[in-house]
Amino acid sequence: MACRESALDRIFNFVSLTGQIGTAGQPTSEQFALVASHGYSTVINLAMPDHPRALADEGDRVTREGMTYLHLPVPFDAPQPHHVRRFCRLLQALREDDPQQKIFIHCIMNYRVSAFMTHYLRLVEGYDAADARSPLFDRWAPDATWQALLAWDRAHIGL
Repeated sequence: MACRESALDRIFNFVSLTGQIGTAGQPTSEQFALVASHGYSTVINLAMPDHPRALADEGDRVTREGMTYLHLPVPFDAPQPHHVRRFCRLLQALREDDPQQKIFIHCIMNYRVSAFMTHYLRLVEGYDAADARSPLFDRWAPDATWQALLAWDRAHIGL
């Protein structure tokens, strides 16, 4: 399922989960031009704004590159079902509005995003568990908080 786009590999932990959805850790300010040049029209950021690697001017940078910027901050140590629900509903609305648009989703390490995308792909898009799994899980061993999140079902999330 996941494929790699070599030019985007310069972005930390970049993974192309589907033809229209790419995920990554925190890009540098300059890398948003690369994201735009690869046809992404929307950037969703799940990182907390007070993280040391967060970019204070990220929204400005993204919009200067002609992309839409959406920030849904999720605390890494305390994700809640409403965070996943909001993310899934937002992504579903974006995909329904324009199924061909390319969406770039990031956090600091691409761990939050990988977990959230597992739920989105399984519960909204109908992927099976293997196809919804990001290759990032080969490098990341989720702690108890994230293992619990990954075990949430549609009812727990409120979808």
